[in-house]
Order: sequence, then C-alpha cells, then structure tokens
Amino acid sequence: MAIFSFFYLALACTSFIATPVLSCNSCIHRSKLAYHHSKRAIKAGACRYGSFAARLNGPNVAAATPKLYRDGVGCSACYQIRCLDPDLCSRTWQKIVVTDIMTNNQTDFMVPKHTFATLALPHKGAALQRKRIVDIEYERIFCVYGQNLTVKVDESSRYPDYLAVEFLYQGGQTDIVNVDVAQVGHFEWKYLTRKDGSAVWSISNPPSGDLQFRFVVTSGFDGYMLWPEKAVLPPHWKAAEKRLFDTGLQINQIALDGCSNSCDLNQRV
Repeated sequence: MAIFSFFYLALACTSFIATPVLSCNSCIHRSKLAYHHSKRAIKAGACRYGSFAARLNGPNVAAATPKLYRDGVGCSACYQIRCLDPDLCSRTWQKIVVTDIMTNNQTDFMVPKHTFATLALPHKGAALQRKRIVDIEYERIFCVYGQNLTVKVDESSRYPDYLAVEFLYQGGQTDIVNVDVAQVGHFEWKYLTRKDGSAVWSISNPPSGDLQFRFVVTSGFDGYMLWPEKAVLPPHWKAAEKRLFDTGLQINQIALDGCSNSCDLNQRV
C-alpha cells in the first residue's frame, strides 16, 4: 500500500503514515432527531448502497440533512447520538451510519423507528416514540470495521464501456474526495466522478484488464493519497455482481485539520 500526504490546496507531496489526531469533527453538536417508520426507506436511500447498507451498521442507519450529507461526500460517515430528555432518554450513545439524505429542516438526522427507541431509558421506548422529534447531541466518530475497504460494482455499470462502483467499509473519520483507476502495471490514471450526489463513482470507457484504484482522502484542512499496489477488479467485471472486491486498504486515519472553526458547544472530545 502506498500513502502520500499533501497540503490539500497546494498538493505538495511527501511520504508519511497518518495517525488519528484531534480535529474539528470531534465536536459535540446540538440538534433534533426524528424517525421514519420504514427501515427500508433509509437503507435504500440516496447513497445507493441498497441491501449492502445493512452490512455497514446493521439496522442503525440514518438519513442526514444536506449540510451533513454534502452531496454524497457524507455517505457512510459514522456518528454517535444520544437524546436529551431527562425523563425519557438514556445517556448512552448510539452509533449511526449515514446512508440517505432528508430535507426536514427541523432535524439533522432521521433514523428508523427501532433506532429511535433504543435511545430511551428502559421501558420508555414507546413513550419516546410518541414524541416523534427529540432534542439530541451528536458528534462524528471513527468508523471501525473488521475488514478492509471493499469495492462493489454498481448495477448501472455496462461492461466494458461504463464502470460505476461504490466503496464499503471506509474506516476512520475521513472523506473520499477523489478516485482514479488504472490498469495494473500502467500509470495512465483516469479519474472517476461522483454520480448524482450518491456514494457511486463512475467512469465512461474505463481501462481494460486488471484494475487498481487510488484515493484522495481528507478531513478538513489536510489530506493524503493512498492506493493498493495490486489488482482490485478483474478484467471481466460484471454489473451488480454480488461479490465484493477487497482493496487491501484499511482507512483508519484522520487527516490533519487546522481546527480554526469553533465547535457548537466550544467542546472538543
């Protein structure tokens, strides 16, 4: 695996291994939370993970407001939330993963009904659900998975002229902001574009043969580039293939962040 750090604006590259550090994403924010009666509606959401959404965090997925969804960049970001009603709410954090977007301007997240109920004190779940909207605090956290970043070939792909992929099990507290693809053994990298504000990256007329990917990953001020020095997709990939392809990468870093912006509660954790 090759990793290069860079100052994101200047792109001046030097070799390094990134390690988790404090960042402005580690702030606690105040907002509200609502729930959706159907788990399926959120799982089959705008990120286009489909049934694979359940592999990211079980039933605890969420639709996020546009400021957190960020036109698809926020797909698969992990947050922990807890509600604040002292009569109904536990002080226990619940982890959620973003798989969809919603436009309710009263809340930052919408979760399945079951997830909403898990925020309650024992035997208070039904009473909490009757409120429908509750005050919460939340923070973005590291995503931790027991496996490497993987590639899923999207059903919109058309071999060999159009390749669309999604990336699952992105660990750490970072965003994938650029993806390139090349034939293994060649250095003619071609860039993919993010499709329709989703988690899908696509390219027309992709390279042939065994394919490798490289990524620009960032979180705020600074970022890094990394790629597996091996084939990830086989020469004859198929649309909507059930198989997931292991990149061999563990994205568990957080890029350096200048932390120039204050937190909502002036609180860093």
